[in-house]
Formats: sequence, C-alpha cells, structure tokens
Amino acid sequence: MDNRAGEMETFIKVIEHGSFSQAGRDLHMSPSAVSKLVTRIEDRLGTRLLVRSTRQLQLTPEGEMYLRRARTILDQIDETERLIGGGGQAAPRGKLSINASVAFAQVFIIPHLPGFLRQYPDIELELTQTDGIVDLLEERADIAIRSGGLPDSSLMARKLLETKRKIVASPVYLEQFGVPQTPADLADHNCLRFNFIKGRNFWPFTDPQTGRQFDQTITGDFLGNNGPLVKSMCLAGIGIARIGNFHVHHALEKGDLVEILADWTKDDIETVHAVWAGHDHLATRIRAFIDFVVDCVRKSPSR
Repeated sequence: MDNRAGEMETFIKVIEHGSFSQAGRDLHMSPSAVSKLVTRIEDRLGTRLLVRSTRQLQLTPEGEMYLRRARTILDQIDETERLIGGGGQAAPRGKLSINASVAFAQVFIIPHLPGFLRQYPDIELELTQTDGIVDLLEERADIAIRSGGLPDSSLMARKLLETKRKIVASPVYLEQFGVPQTPADLADHNCLRFNFIKGRNFWPFTDPQTGRQFDQTITGDFLGNNGPLVKSMCLAGIGIARIGNFHVHHALEKGDLVEILADWTKDDIETVHAVWAGHDHLATRIRAFIDFVVDCVRKSPSR
C-alpha cells in the first residue's frame, strides 16, 4: 500500500532529530529501516535529499523543498481530519515554533502571550528570541519575525510594523560629552553597535538641506547581540545608540533617553515582517498567530 504520508512523517523526524537512530527510536523503527525508507523516497524521486556523513545529515536543495512541502501536506491532512471531525470548524492546534527579534518580542508579543495561549489551548508554542539572521529550516521555525529586506523569494511575508529608527542617548551622557549637531560629530562620540548587522560600522543619514543620503562611519567600545542589551547600555550613559522607535518610545516619553539628530534621520525607517515558508495553504495555527501579532501591533502605543 502506498503510504507517502508516513514516509513524509519519517523524513521530517529524521531532520528534526538529525539522525536515523534518534528518529527510529521516536518512531519505534530500527535505524536501518529508517535509512532504507529515506533511500526509497530518493530512488522514487530520482534525486538526493540528504547528504550523509559520519557526523551529520545535510539537506540538499531538493531536500529542503521536499521538507517544506511534506510539512505543508501533513498539516493539510491533519487540518482536514479535524475540520471534518469538528463539524466544519478546525480549531488551531499543534506545535508552533516562533523566532522573533528580542525587542519586538518583549514589546509586542510577550505581554499578550498568556491571552493567546488561553484562547488557543491546543497550541504548543515555542518562542525563541534572537536578533541574528535566521534560517527557517535550520531553526525549525514556523514563523520568523525580523526587520529589514526579504531577499529569499521562496518565503512568504506579512508586514507587521513600519517605524522610525532614532539616534538616542541618555541625558547623563549628553551632559558629559555634549550633543552632536551633525552626523560628522559622531566621530567624537562612543556609538553603541550591534554585532550581527552587516555594515555595523556606519549609520545612514539624509541631509535635511539637500536631501543627499550618506553613511556616517561610527566607532565605539561596545557591541551587543540584541536590542534590549544595547538599549540598557545607552540608558546607563555608556554611549549613543540607533534603535527603533517602538523600542525606545517609553524611555523617550519619560526623559530617560533623548533623541538627537532628528532632522537627519527622517528617512531611516525600520520595517518588520512576519516570515514563513511559502505555500498556498497556511496552517490555522500559523494564521492565528500572525493575526494575533498584527492585532497586538495595531493596539500598541509604542509604534
């Protein structure tokens, strides 16, 4: 009997566990049986899905495509059965893996997450916070929430937020070292940077008189791997930072931080997207979470 759904489930387990033996234990199969099943899939498709070595299993481009499609198909099967069994209404359920930038998660997601989990008790949610670049396949993430462009055309995206980046410093720092009047003045200041951003040694500006856009080289003695860390150093008076408005909104209102060079940064816009592996049918749990985040952003005063 043709059991391609079972084959797909086995293949997914192999990738999730990173080995035939671990997948076999989970599926109550021998490692050799799991290996033969994957080989059978490859033989039928006429292409290699996995590159096997003594240390790890590496997906080929065809394997990455098969993995994405297999997950989609199994989601559709599961949802169809729940839809029929539930009288036409399928409640979101299953494991949902989210990878979000730290500042965005802390401002928009975490405060409202208990309400989401109460609304969808059948969803098992895994949230990882990191500001580095994320590969959805490697991280096993259903959704990634990230700032910046979308270079991978195979991914689907929904814009969540468009906000201004601001150059900020604490009153204590500015009192001690002075207030920069132009971007060139930053050469004499300690600028707090991120260690994962390409081009981390310059900030973009627009001349308010001519409209000319340019990059200003910046230096400093501290680099951080996430927004809250850089913000905390800025609040402590260590230096000047360039951070999204949604992250520093409350600190600016309270006077704990002060915006500088505002006329030079009017075109410095940060766009945040929810990104997921592209396919025609979106699992209800993924759709529910994206709608939830959109609503959280819409209601927030920190935009």
